[in-house]
Amino acid sequence: MTALITFLLVVLFSIVVVRIGTVALKMTGLSRDVASFQAQSAFSGVGFTTSESEYVVSHPVRRRIIRILMLLGSAGFTSAMATLVLTFVGATPAESAERAFWLGIGLLILLFFGKSKLVDKGLSWVIERALEKFTQIKVYDYEQLLGLSKGFTISMIKVKEGSWLANRRLRDLKLNEEGILVLAIYRKVNGEERFIGAPRGDTVVIPGDTMVCYGPEDTLLNLPKRLRGPIGDREHEEAVIKERIREKRRELTGGYD
Repeated sequence: MTALITFLLVVLFSIVVVRIGTVALKMTGLSRDVASFQAQSAFSGVGFTTSESEYVVSHPVRRRIIRILMLLGSAGFTSAMATLVLTFVGATPAESAERAFWLGIGLLILLFFGKSKLVDKGLSWVIERALEKFTQIKVYDYEQLLGLSKGFTISMIKVKEGSWLANRRLRDLKLNEEGILVLAIYRKVNGEERFIGAPRGDTVVIPGDTMVCYGPEDTLLNLPKRLRGPIGDREHEEAVIKERIREKRRELTGGYD
């Protein structure tokens, strides 16, 4: 029975470590889903190769967190499997059945612990306070800072040939009049990706570019569909009028829509 309890404690330790890793990655600016996936991948040693993974390991703090998770995961998994085997070694059929029963009960409790939103909220709060106090990880709640739950969003827009955006300077597009800010542009140059941060008004948008934009969610949703020509110009004017109405409403209400 001692080996069984040890195994359950190892599993509990694994859940807590992954949770700590998730919160730590989230505190560096990753979304909850991405942070959780990357923490679980690193701890389990799966090592998914995705653009998100490259984005994570390019950040020095995130890379350090991932390295620690990988180290703890490799040791924890091996210990858990060894302990599980020892649980049933030398046991009679009756003892094995009893231990399997308690193993199942223990795993169900741990599953509830891992899935409980209440436990997650409380544990995340404790972990965040501890990381703030004992580490140099800075906490940025990007959802709150950018108003992502209040009608605004960040979107990546792929510029296609024939798009209203293509082959025009940012200054001429006047996206700011629609309430849209262009934060960055990703561009392929000779097969290599180039990053243009905070592009200026004289930056020309070319087909194949990926624009990172911030603004009203409904406007950004329709922007990639806007075609070059009079129809696209009319849609731009309609979006400008809509943004002016939105600004007037914010002035009157003193807040968001």
